[in-house]
Amino acid sequence: MNDLDVLKVFCAGDGRHGNLLGVVRDGRTCPDDASRQALAAELGYSETVFVDDPERGVVDIRTPGTRMSFAGHPLVGVAWLLDIEELQPPAGSVWARDDGEFTWITALPEWVEGKRTEQYASPAEVDALPAPPPGEGWLYAWAWEDETAGRIRARGFPRRPDGVIAEDEATGSAAILLTAELNRALNITQGAGSQILTAPGPDGTVEIGGRVRFAKLPPPRTEHARTERARTE
Repeated sequence: MNDLDVLKVFCAGDGRHGNLLGVVRDGRTCPDDASRQALAAELGYSETVFVDDPERGVVDIRTPGTRMSFAGHPLVGVAWLLDIEELQPPAGSVWARDDGEFTWITALPEWVEGKRTEQYASPAEVDALPAPPPGEGWLYAWAWEDETAGRIRARGFPRRPDGVIAEDEATGSAAILLTAELNRALNITQGAGSQILTAPGPDGTVEIGGRVRFAKLPPPRTEHARTERARTE
């Protein structure tokens, strides 16, 4: 698939880590619901985005098992890739900006569905959690690293029935939810070392930002991935 880009979103300062994102620049290559869901499942990333209108920013977001009306790291990644100021996921209009190092989007916390945050006593307790922890439902486990500075250690566990993603490396929507709950700017280290920055807005919105890079693809697991890897090597 020649129009498939694979990005890392919310990278650390040295460019490592970040959550993998598949972006199909021309949504017409997968014109129907079944083909899109099949490709998202085949690629196996936490999300894959299909761009239906690059000028207006109309996008369709898929996990390996379902369609989403809103998700944070896919929209940050697409905003960086398309260099666009507004995106149109099903949830509503999302404004985007780029400051040279970080790409930012502004969203409403009420768009975040099905996620729960839980505070732990220390970063060590968060680090010690199995992937995934026992229980049901999307869990965002977090602890203060430095409360005064707004620094947080977090891990995200989808705990979806399909079990494809045991742990999410960087979760923008959960970071938006946590920012709204705490009502303060945060510097979040999630997963193996991804970095997410957030800030609450005066109108109930939350701005979330991070670094985005093109990913060096891992060994291919699917026919689509094999085709894309051959194209990029």
